Amino acid sequence: MGGGGAAHRARTAPRAAKQPSLAQLRAFAAVAEHLHFRDAAAAIGMSQPALSGAVSALEETLGVQLLERTTRRVLLSPAGERLAVRAQVVLDAVGELLEEAEAVRAPFTGVLRLGVIPTVAPYLLPTVLRLVRDRYPELDLQVHEEQTASLLDGLAAGRLDVLLLAVPLGVPGVTELPLFDEDFVLVMPREHWLGGRSDVPREALRELDLLLLDEGHCLRDQALDICREAGREEGAAVTTTAAGLSTLVQLVAGGLGVTLLPRTAVEVETARNDRLVTGYFADPAPSRRVALAIRTGTARQDEFEEFASALRSAMRKLPVRTPTPPLP
Repeated sequence: MGGGGAAHRARTAPRAAKQPSLAQLRAFAAVAEHLHFRDAAAAIGMSQPALSGAVSALEETLGVQLLERTTRRVLLSPAGERLAVRAQVVLDAVGELLEEAEAVRAPFTGVLRLGVIPTVAPYLLPTVLRLVRDRYPELDLQVHEEQTASLLDGLAAGRLDVLLLAVPLGVPGVTELPLFDEDFVLVMPREHWLGGRSDVPREALRELDLLLLDEGHCLRDQALDICREAGREEGAAVTTTAAGLSTLVQLVAGGLGVTLLPRTAVEVETARNDRLVTGYFADPAPSRRVALAIRTGTARQDEFEEFASALRSAMRKLPVRTPTPPLP
């Protein structure tokens, strides 16, 4: 029995570790796509004999037949069909690795995946996009609008590179690069008794019918914190909520209550409706801080810090304040 066991182990032992080359994988992927040696060779800039030799070498390395060759055409074998998908995955991954290396060598080139919260996106993205277009034309900016929890998951998983959102987050492994502070503004129906005032006391929030965003929006949590600080009773009824600031403002215009908007959103959301008025809080006004968030220790930290500095300068034209202590 012992000899039989040894023979079985010999039969099932893994093959010697031979590694296919990238050139072999590219040649095979090209043939799998075109099913024609001449067309595949032209597509990747190889001679036809070299391409045929690379595919044969890959078959020898893997120990499987990848192609069925006839005088008239080329077909993928069953193994070839399966391994063509794997080969393309490897080639795509290598391409991404090279793109990342290029981005490290040349900052502000390649892909930058920016996550942004819904209560920031409509009001700050015009400034962000203008800056990228004018200052970083080689940067491929990809924007993802999601709520804070989803953005943080994406940052941790590597799906996103930087986040534009309200802070503090208090999340381990995330570095915050502050951009600005902005006040909250009270938005009310036109006939409201606080309309037009520039000295609204926070205590006024204790009794107002306050409209808030749905659960999951950080702006909802910030508004509730402001109300608690103003002495509003814990658990005071909030009978109506909305998924976005535009809807909130329409509810206010319809007389259902009042709401709080960040200062950068006021012009966009109120200018198109003459049934609204604003009120500004007495100093110190309730406010929020907006920042870029990045993975702590990311290889692109210097690049992202420079990007934050450029954004900070560009956003000084908005109705915001530079955070205290002063930033570089």
